[in-house]
Order: sequence, then structure tokens, then C-alpha cells
Amino acid sequence: MELLTEILASDLLGEPAWLWLVFLGIVALLLAFDLGILNRHDRELGIAESLKLSVFYIMVALAFGAWVWWSMGASSAMEYLTGYAIEKALSIDNVFVISLIFGYFAIPARFQYRALLWGILAVLVLRGIMIAAGAALVERYEWVLYLFGAFLIGTGIKMLVMGESEHDVSKNPVVRILSRRLRVSPEQHGARFFVRMPDPKTGRPLLCATPLFLALVVINIADFVFAVDSVPAIFAVTTDTYIVFTANIMAILGLRALYFALAAMLHRFEYLKYALALVLVFIGAKIFWNQIVGKLDPAISLGVTVSLILGGVLVSLWKTRRPATS
Repeated sequence: MELLTEILASDLLGEPAWLWLVFLGIVALLLAFDLGILNRHDRELGIAESLKLSVFYIMVALAFGAWVWWSMGASSAMEYLTGYAIEKALSIDNVFVISLIFGYFAIPARFQYRALLWGILAVLVLRGIMIAAGAALVERYEWVLYLFGAFLIGTGIKMLVMGESEHDVSKNPVVRILSRRLRVSPEQHGARFFVRMPDPKTGRPLLCATPLFLALVVINIADFVFAVDSVPAIFAVTTDTYIVFTANIMAILGLRALYFALAAMLHRFEYLKYALALVLVFIGAKIFWNQIVGKLDPAISLGVTVSLILGGVLVSLWKTRRPATS
């Protein structure tokens, strides 16, 4: 018993091991709930159900934030909530790209949720590796934070001046390589990622990837690209690896539920990209402020971040409202 207590209290990436176990336990329960109960049968998730499920995930994330407040203090909780808000907002761009990918591969809506859920498992590993690498760099070379800050400011200014670039999935090099290197079934096969099909020449059964598998791979490649922006952004808020990881994963878990509602309403968030650009500039500038002047109050950081995002949402909804009919 003493040995178990000692292990749970041991330091793991800056925090006691039991804190990591609590969070990983919550993630495991949420995945089991999603895969084993909600997604037991392939079906299309309606907008209303998507919004209800999204509210559930947001409440879980906020409840976890309250637990962080209780277990780690108000400052850590503010950093967690700021990071969660940033990751959630930046994920909206990801939704747009995912929607294009599903459209390009002609994935029926009833199979999209399964692909998104299995993608979570790869994302958990990928984000974990990127965050661990980022934490190691920051701990050993603190000046890396200045590079993060300059990168975020530059990205934000580019988004403000040039806007978003058009995404053409057909020109994606990953899509071209996979299409050339893999045997791909020309049609869908339900929720299956691989099927056996007869060779046109010999008639022998060959293992072929389905369009659903290609969509899953490209989605995870896209998430890696988006992580290049989001991971430095949250390291600008805090260098606590536990807070960085938990905020990231909570936002990602909720994104899968929110996808179907957002995909149907993306045209209503036309001006949100400018708010996100300002968030990136603010977070990047915050790094230089913290290093030169002193650490900015986490409450101020949270307030500015939420205000910018909320302002972008409200302006978008107002500008894209339907004109009154006479």
C-alpha cells in the first residue's frame, strides 16, 4: 500500500502521477461512452443531437476545470480555461477542412462519426508526442518561447491581411501518394476501413483500403498541421505540461461531437477567422510581455481571449443573418 501511494505521488512531467491517471481515466470513460453506447450503430447524427452532445462535453470540460481549480489552484484553472477556449476556437478551422475531406471522398454522413471517433485515438498519441516534445524544448531552451511568440504573431497577421487560403483536397500530396501506393476500393463498404476484392487480372482476393480509411488518414494529417498552430498557442498561455495536454484533449473530444452542427453552419462564422487571428497575435504578444515585463494575470488573458472569440461569433451571426422579408 505504501508503495502504491509513493507511485501515485511521484512526479510525472511536473505533476503527481495520480493527476495524470485521473484525467486519463476520464478520457477512457468518455471514449467508451462514445464508442460503446452512442456510436454502437452507424447512423447520421442530427444537428440537435450534435448540439446536445456538445453541451455535454463542454460541461465535462468545465467540470474538469473546476476540479483543476480545487486541486491545483485558481491560477492553473484560469490557464486551463484559457487554453481550452483557444483550442476550441482554433478547432473551427479544422471542422471546415474535415468537411471538405469527407465531401471529397464522398463519405456518407452515417459513417463520418465513426471515422472521427477512431481518429481521436491517433490524435491523443500525436498531440501527446508534440506536447511532450514542446515541453522538453521549452524546459531546456527557454528562448524557444520567443520563436513560438513570433510564429503566432506572424500567423495572426497573415490571417488578418491575406485571409484563409482555399483548401483543395485533390491537390493534397498525401492524397496523391496514398492513391498511388495503396489499392483503393472504388466504392464505399459501409464502416469498413479495409476489404478484400478480386484482382482484375488474376481474380485473387487482395486487401484494399476503402475511401473511409483514406479520409481517416488525411483527417489525422490535417490535425497534425493544425497542431503546429495550436500547440505553440497554448504553450504561450502556460508551460505546465499537464494543463497544456488536458486543455488540448478536452477541446478535441468535444470537437467530434460538435462537428455535425458546425459543418451545417460554417457559413455563419465568416468573420470568426479575424477574431482567431487577433487571438493568435494577442497570445504571441503575451509571450514577450511575460518574458520582458512579467507574467500577465491569467484572468486578464482568459477575459481577452473569450471576449475576442465571443465578439467574432456575434459579429459573424449578425452579419450573416437572413434579411427580413417584407
